[in-house]
Amino acid sequence: MGLKHHTVILVPHTRARFRKWRISNRQLFAGITIVILMLAISLFSTWSFFTKTIDQQQLAGLAEENQQLREVNQEFEDSIRELKSRLSEFEQRTQQLAIVAGLDGIDVDQQSGVGGDELHDRYLSLSGQLDEIQANLKEKGRQLAATPSISPVRGILTSGYGYRRDPITGQKALHLAVDLSTAPGQPVVATADGIVLQAERSGRLGNAVMIAHGFGYATRYAHLSRSKVEAGARVNRGDVIGYVGNTGRATGFHLHYEIRLDGMPVNPLIYILDETPRRF
Repeated sequence: MGLKHHTVILVPHTRARFRKWRISNRQLFAGITIVILMLAISLFSTWSFFTKTIDQQQLAGLAEENQQLREVNQEFEDSIRELKSRLSEFEQRTQQLAIVAGLDGIDVDQQSGVGGDELHDRYLSLSGQLDEIQANLKEKGRQLAATPSISPVRGILTSGYGYRRDPITGQKALHLAVDLSTAPGQPVVATADGIVLQAERSGRLGNAVMIAHGFGYATRYAHLSRSKVEAGARVNRGDVIGYVGNTGRATGFHLHYEIRLDGMPVNPLIYILDETPRRF
């Protein structure tokens, strides 16, 4: 069986000679195939060009985002290191405060947890320790405020604490206070914070003021010309509570000053820290 052919006639215009081509089926198929291949190659090239351009843009965008993430991660790691350093400093200071507050110190576990968990655990531990230290410091502050620590009057020590010769009888007697001689009318101040228990005449002590300070401390100021406070009044260290006199059993103008701790008399000179009274 012979090959089939197709005839293609081209007529340019009415006066020109027409042209005729004879094309076999094989040639026609080959030509169509070539056209399709060229069209496919053209379409693939176009698609590849645009796809490559888009991929490069995406890669560039991803690279930029990756760089930004690295920078953010580096800043985060720097912040974590700085935070750990600051936290370590605070822990050291907290340990020092714990000693001042009368605690044995704090237990700092810097290895517990990982990353953020570690910092969170250390923060919680430090916060709890600081609360305990704050409570202890407040308690110590109240105790210090309640502890007699200054001289109640500026004067000369004419009679110390302990056995002495009684200025009236001349016999040996136990003196559970100190006598500070000074000019009449000199102000007498409370030597610690507290509440006035008594402000009245008290036998041989004459006009006397007694103050309860807490933590077992109490003080008495006697032979006053008059008192300036009343029972129940709250006073602070340095507040004027009366004036020097010679009421009661006294041989001259002076202040009888005594301190009791848990009900027992103690030497007041031990608690006068601002100045040591001169001996007569």
